[in-house]
Amino acid sequence: MSFDEYLTAKKIDSQRFKQTDPTLYTEWAVLFEVVHPDSFTVQKKFLLNALRRQYLLNSEGRMT
Repeated sequence: MSFDEYLTAKKIDSQRFKQTDPTLYTEWAVLFEVVHPDSFTVQKKFLLNALRRQYLLNSEGRMT
């Protein structure tokens, strides 16, 4: 699973996230590559919720 696929599964618009905050996106993408997705989720759980609110995808996979 790629980082973009992971973000989509979490209902986060990865393209908008990457464009708006490339530093954080890159930092998280690097971490995601070295840890298991479940471990990444545990480490970033509350931050992912905030990110989802900021970059929410609608049901068709596009931002709302």
